[in-house]
Amino acid sequence: MNKNKRPCRFSTRVRALAALLVAASANGAAAATSVEENPQKNLYFGETHVHTAYSLDAFLGGTRQTPGDAYRFARGETVVVNGQPHKMRRPLDFAAVTDHAEYLGEMYAALNPGAPGHDIPQIQQLIGLTDFAERRNWFIEYVVKNNRGAKPRHTSFYPGPEAVASGWKVVTAAAEAHNEPGVFTTFNAFEWSSAPGGGNLHRNVIFRGTAVPEVPMGASDIMYEEGLWNWLKAQEEKGARSIALPHNSNASKGSMFPGKDHDGKALDRNYAELRGHFERAIEMMQVKGNSEVTAQFWAADEFSDFENANSIAQFSGRVPLKENYVRYGVVQGMAVEQALGTNPFKLGFVGGTDSHNGLTADVDEDNFVGGHGAEDATPERRQTAEVGGWIAAREQTPGSITAVWATSNTREAIWDAIHEREVYATSGPRMAVRFFGGWDYKPVMLERADVIERAYKGGVPMGGELVNPGKKVPKFLVLANKDALGANLDRIQIIKGWVEADGSTHDKVFDIAWSGERQQGTDGKLPPVGNTVDLATATYRNTIGSDELAAVWEDPEFDPSQRALYYARVLEIPTPRWTTFDSVRAGLPLLENVPATLQERAWSSPIWYQP
Repeated sequence: MNKNKRPCRFSTRVRALAALLVAASANGAAAATSVEENPQKNLYFGETHVHTAYSLDAFLGGTRQTPGDAYRFARGETVVVNGQPHKMRRPLDFAAVTDHAEYLGEMYAALNPGAPGHDIPQIQQLIGLTDFAERRNWFIEYVVKNNRGAKPRHTSFYPGPEAVASGWKVVTAAAEAHNEPGVFTTFNAFEWSSAPGGGNLHRNVIFRGTAVPEVPMGASDIMYEEGLWNWLKAQEEKGARSIALPHNSNASKGSMFPGKDHDGKALDRNYAELRGHFERAIEMMQVKGNSEVTAQFWAADEFSDFENANSIAQFSGRVPLKENYVRYGVVQGMAVEQALGTNPFKLGFVGGTDSHNGLTADVDEDNFVGGHGAEDATPERRQTAEVGGWIAAREQTPGSITAVWATSNTREAIWDAIHEREVYATSGPRMAVRFFGGWDYKPVMLERADVIERAYKGGVPMGGELVNPGKKVPKFLVLANKDALGANLDRIQIIKGWVEADGSTHDKVFDIAWSGERQQGTDGKLPPVGNTVDLATATYRNTIGSDELAAVWEDPEFDPSQRALYYARVLEIPTPRWTTFDSVRAGLPLLENVPATLQERAWSSPIWYQP
């Protein structure tokens, strides 16, 4: 038996815990007066990126879900989307509504009769728009031309800062109304959506508690990320702690992990420290594609062709760049640290949807009804249309989900887990993944019921840092369990990135645990797990793969003099893609220009090694 595939008794406890959490959410259990904390951490799933009718682009698409509706959907209630009732299969444990700060005042005026600005002619026109072409023209005029221009500005129908403050109160009031410590957690949050020249710089700002600014800042107030961090610093000094989560680096035109600041100056220590203070994690994947890697620049990674969303390069003058991707960024961060002494891109991984239908973490492939209102509301449009100057609808994904290991289901504990990077992203399934690094882990640990307690005592969890006490080689412990309602697991991989003395960077993928009796070839490659998908019925069978995988792995190429990072990637067996489900349900032919199947996956936050 391959020692890397030994079952671990703890995995049963992980599955049982996940089931209990889902059951508690589904039953709407009352919050305890005091929330019990688990020092070994519980697993919670949630959403950190969703838009409602208080976002102009969502409203233009026909969305009328409010922030409160988005939280109700997250808790398992049915909502109406594109005229049809819709419900997620399992409730969430936490969520953050992140409506755009830009146009928040305009949307408050539009959605609330009697509000200052409600009678402005353009706002009345906005309310009355029903024609699809007119709505798209509005989107181009007031969102694309403005936010993706050289200098974003307030609209000619901007109703003033009082309306922005009122809109912000709606968002924060919904978060407060739905927050139940120990049962369901909400966060005060917004999206800062600057994209100068069409290069995406968007960040979701998540506040730790009830202390929040009077108004959020949009691109017309703050154009570049340095300004956002300085504003967040000023809010922190007033007691409002926050983190900023970048997303869609795949559309950033090389600006998400820059070698220079926006003034063209080389990055300095102040930039690196300020960014590292507020940007603790990055969104790995969302409706507009996967930002880990792309097959164009990582051909040696056989799983780099996952939801690449290549059509985003057809809009806003975007061009494919290796510098747009998360793996490049986190590895390059170590090279910057080698030069400056501080890492500006020391990022954990979170997931989000960016749904503009108010559908928090609506990530199931077989339940996808689009993410942008009328733009992709039908199977036919999802096959043939484009979405808002962003992407071909067929290349969208349902998005991804954030998983955290936290001591309790409370704002403070979940926010702290993201801040400390004990967080991971999945492309939708709720698989349980734990990842630790230490110096003395042994395979026999996998058989012990106290494996997690020992892992914490003997090392650091995902998001942590290992400092070499001598000449030891680090060892990594990974545990993965399938989604109880989903597909079996194919394999666990570890992705290593490292920096040479001259500052050059590299990365490599290692298969460390897998299902079945497959053997690696002389080239180190593992044979495919197989494929049980029936394309005619959009079904699959769990007759291949494994329900759990575990390993203790030692880097065979370790150099104690080199900075390095390691993160785990866990792959499921092949399952039908959402386009296949769509085609089968609607009686349409399968699309030839997108894959019919996919291998869903999880990405742990990295562990960094410091020489």
